[in-house]
Amino acid sequence: MATFSPAPKSYAAIPLWLKLVFSLWILVWAPSYGVLLGVQNFFWLCNLASFLLLVALWSEQRTLMSMQWLAVALVGSLWTIDVATASLTGWHPIGGTEYMFDPEHPPLAKAMSLYHLILPLVAGLGIARLGYVRRALLWQSLLTLGVLPLTYLLTDPERNINWVHGPFGQHQEWLPPLVYLGALMVLWPLLIYLPVHMLTRWLQRQGRLSSLS
Repeated sequence: MATFSPAPKSYAAIPLWLKLVFSLWILVWAPSYGVLLGVQNFFWLCNLASFLLLVALWSEQRTLMSMQWLAVALVGSLWTIDVATASLTGWHPIGGTEYMFDPEHPPLAKAMSLYHLILPLVAGLGIARLGYVRRALLWQSLLTLGVLPLTYLLTDPERNINWVHGPFGQHQEWLPPLVYLGALMVLWPLLIYLPVHMLTRWLQRQGRLSSLS
């Protein structure tokens, strides 16, 4: 049976300064986001990952840390690429970050969205210290399979949180809504988590990262 056990003493602990700094960030970011964008915004998987990453830092739970690595590594990288490219050329190669250039979007919310740059670094340091747990792929996939239907049911369709109404922030009309949602639930783990999992496992086989069951 899979367990969310803390790292054994043989593994390096997460630095206290990182725990404190990240905690301070959450104390500032969460209330600000709630006021500026509403509590629905926390249904975003990357926002949920912020809270779970905080728990993983303090508890040093290896599985939970590995799950957040899967949640933010590729998403944060693609977000950064899209924002950087749009900043230089005005073109969004991926999409979904148009709000960063929307003059009506709160400037403070835009600034706080830069956490997409930081979460992969924090989670990456976490698995470097604690090791990557292979079963994280299963658990993060199951979490996503629960969050996506809840997002569909409980959030404003116009906000298209987690892209449950269409890819890349755009609404889709070519599939029935529930068929699209079902496809998204299958494709999200395959396209977002599996590549990160495979790369991380390769690093483990190369001896560059601790391997845990």
